[in-house]
Amino acid sequence: MAAQPILQCLGGAAYRLGPGGTVSAKVRFRTMKPPRRILNQPVVLLVEDDFLVRQTLVDMLREAQFWIVEAQDADEAFDLLRSRSDINIVLTDVNMPGSIDGFEFARLVRQGWPEVGVLVISGQAYPGHGNLAPNTIFLRKPVRSVALIKALRKAMAPD
Repeated sequence: MAAQPILQCLGGAAYRLGPGGTVSAKVRFRTMKPPRRILNQPVVLLVEDDFLVRQTLVDMLREAQFWIVEAQDADEAFDLLRSRSDINIVLTDVNMPGSIDGFEFARLVRQGWPEVGVLVISGQAYPGHGNLAPNTIFLRKPVRSVALIKALRKAMAPD
């Protein structure tokens, strides 16, 4: 049986039925714009591997009129940071696939892009002594929209 698409949703996820009833998924990430055109709004690089959590955060950020660029791990996020000069803040989870976690990723962002604010969120890992770089904010998941937006704005404030 040739693999055929069985479902396509959210504009970027395609699911295919393969041999033996296996299902594979391919997800394209894209820049998410606010519902209407807004000039001079902050650009958030959202780094979250859990698709449903990422979509919930995207909804919160769009509601607050942020522009969003998505990545599912640190490697993809570094590529975006190197290729885009308009990113104002990074919002990252701690536990994600790849060679480094969100704490290390946040430290490297603060070193390589000191002008970019950093907000770290997690429902499982908490920062120990020395885990957070200076001027990095941590929030515990689940996070309410109001607290998230307030922390993002604080992290973007000049030092």
